[in-house]
Amino acid sequence: MSAIASTVQTFFTEYLMRQRQASPHTIAAYRDLVRMLLFFAAERTGIACHQLQFTDVDAGLVTAFLDDLEHGRGNSVRTRNARLAGIHSLFGYAATHHPEHAEDIQRVLAIPAKRAEHTIITYLTEAESEALLAAPNRNTRTGRRDHALLQLAIQTGLRASELTSLTRRDIHLGTGAHIRCRGKGRKHRITPLTHGTVTVMRTWIRERTGDEDDPLFPTNRGSSMSPDALAQRVRIHASTAARSCRSLASKNVTPHVLRHTAAMRLLHAGVDTTVIALWLGHVDVTTTQIYLEADLVLKQRALDRTTPPKATPGRYRPPDQLIAFLEAL
Repeated sequence: MSAIASTVQTFFTEYLMRQRQASPHTIAAYRDLVRMLLFFAAERTGIACHQLQFTDVDAGLVTAFLDDLEHGRGNSVRTRNARLAGIHSLFGYAATHHPEHAEDIQRVLAIPAKRAEHTIITYLTEAESEALLAAPNRNTRTGRRDHALLQLAIQTGLRASELTSLTRRDIHLGTGAHIRCRGKGRKHRITPLTHGTVTVMRTWIRERTGDEDDPLFPTNRGSSMSPDALAQRVRIHASTAARSCRSLASKNVTPHVLRHTAAMRLLHAGVDTTVIALWLGHVDVTTTQIYLEADLVLKQRALDRTTPPKATPGRYRPPDQLIAFLEAL
């Protein structure tokens, strides 16, 4: 077995599983990344995956792999950087176990992340949220389930994985109504529910059958919804809602957009960003700053408090014909 093969095995069994006690989602993400990298290296070098050496999977090959992700597979720069961070983690672990390959490993660790464009987040206005909530056909059980799911998502801002993993046991509709979830990094948090959400959830709970540990929003077969299935249901209802609210047609509505919507509603209500970070389960409070950048309402309020500059309106005219000629070039 090659040095890379043994490193990959101990990286998962010793480092991720035993030392870090990583979640199944984290392990699956690293697994998919390493598998793609090894397949790419085997195809490029003609060497079987279990026989690859660090001299084969060098900085040049890793860079080519990252370029293939971006240009061949259509990954965004942010996804490319996330993949690179995973590779750095694997090679950083390898550096402490195989000092004889330190030169090749350090060259991989020196590959820098790409600078990505900072895009403004998408969120729904109150009118768009109401149109989306009205889209499911509540004459059907699936429609009532989707209505409850959308109501909970828009109010709580839970992640897609958090929504699909909820069980009946996780929701409390008595005094101090709240939802309990296990979020990113296996961190538990409790999110309070509004009166409107409690009313909707009580109606759904009465209809929902099953045990306390069954999914809160099951599929027609009774199993948990997958993130892809959740995204599909959101797209379907967003398409329906766009017929009555045309502004939705220009937005790519995803479960994460509903999370952004919850954050923006809190921000417009005057809630401090540190509280919003706790509400959403952000590890770093600076992550919540993206909502300040996207909030036109706050920017307009700031603009209204300033004194407008005293500028005389009019069209610029060059002082000389020759200058006008030069500026027109």
